[in-house]
Amino acid sequence: MKTSVRKTRWIPAVVAALIVFGALIAAGPLRARQPVRIPVDLNQTLTNELSDTVVLHSLDRQIRDYMQAWNLKGASLCIMRHDSLLYAKGYGVADKDTPMTPGTILRVASVSKLITATGIMLLQECGLLTLDDRVFAPGGALEEFSDVIQDDRLHDITIRHLLMHEAGFTARAGDPMFSTRNLMKTYNWKTPPDSETLCRAILKRRLQFDPGTASEYSNFGYLLLSLVIERVTGTPYEDWIQENVLKAACCTDMHLAHNYYKEKYPNETRYYMQSNDKAVECYDNSGVMVPRCYGGNDIPALKGAGAWVTSVPELARFVASIDGQDEGPDILSRESIEAMTFTTDSVTYGLGWNDISEEGVWTRTGTFSGTSALIKNYPDGECWIMVTNTGTWRGPHFTKWTSSLFT
Repeated sequence: MKTSVRKTRWIPAVVAALIVFGALIAAGPLRARQPVRIPVDLNQTLTNELSDTVVLHSLDRQIRDYMQAWNLKGASLCIMRHDSLLYAKGYGVADKDTPMTPGTILRVASVSKLITATGIMLLQECGLLTLDDRVFAPGGALEEFSDVIQDDRLHDITIRHLLMHEAGFTARAGDPMFSTRNLMKTYNWKTPPDSETLCRAILKRRLQFDPGTASEYSNFGYLLLSLVIERVTGTPYEDWIQENVLKAACCTDMHLAHNYYKEKYPNETRYYMQSNDKAVECYDNSGVMVPRCYGGNDIPALKGAGAWVTSVPELARFVASIDGQDEGPDILSRESIEAMTFTTDSVTYGLGWNDISEEGVWTRTGTFSGTSALIKNYPDGECWIMVTNTGTWRGPHFTKWTSSLFT
């Protein structure tokens, strides 16, 4: 499946028809140190009809063919160039007969890590921490857990190690963020653990490798970063991120997700699994059988590792606030943005980003049961973002196929 829709040659022909989108972005992003103006509410303003006025039938056709090939119920796509939103459209359905629109919010899974990393960089700019602070050492943000640590190497873990998945944590015995049922049985917990209880259990384990000597993707590491933010600021993670990161970027409708359909936000999509996906036991060990995307895992417990929901245009607005483009002000300093996007080798993670290629392409992915998200930010100032509301058998590898659409 090698179809490609990222063709910059069509952009000059449609910019005039899409000038309205430039006005929608003009209200943000803003520097965090500036007074925050009331932003345009993208989720209430953008409609599918705005993008339907543009003659991009080839793009529409390729997206719809792609959705049919992968049996996707719904998807949301936006294209941004130099901090101006050129295209924003929902495809398929958000919930039964309700169409997907640009204002529909969706789980973005590990794209959440980019938001968390931005919060950490902002705290460093404010002088409240440094990336080389040791997390569990005396005076560290999470020294409260030092009494359970049995592997002394944990005292060497820095905030930078957590950001870059170099702390030494492993998921070879099961990712602790997605093994709630097993952990409840192992530790005889009657209820799912809160963040502190989970950390006190996992931090008793030995590390897989010395911090800073290798990389292994760790959702648990980003839970720890969420707790770092809470301890340093004295504010719950979601509240602090919303007030200091998202509000500064003029993002007004981003939240931590809930587990069940009945708890979804009013403009949130329904999530779907493939028709042959079997029900699973609920994460809380109640024995209730549930769709994998609604109770298979404890999503809010992920916090900054993977729990955010957002519309795709607001996610684009957030990316515009940390991209270093001259066309719009950023919420981070140029030094912080350069640190987050320093070119690494193919096995080293960026700070919040999955990959920073030698060609200057920034990639961030996210996958859950029932959703898949992809951000591609290109050195020519173009950014493509697509999020779906349907799980696939390819799991996290599905984003590689989606990426092929944008090349």
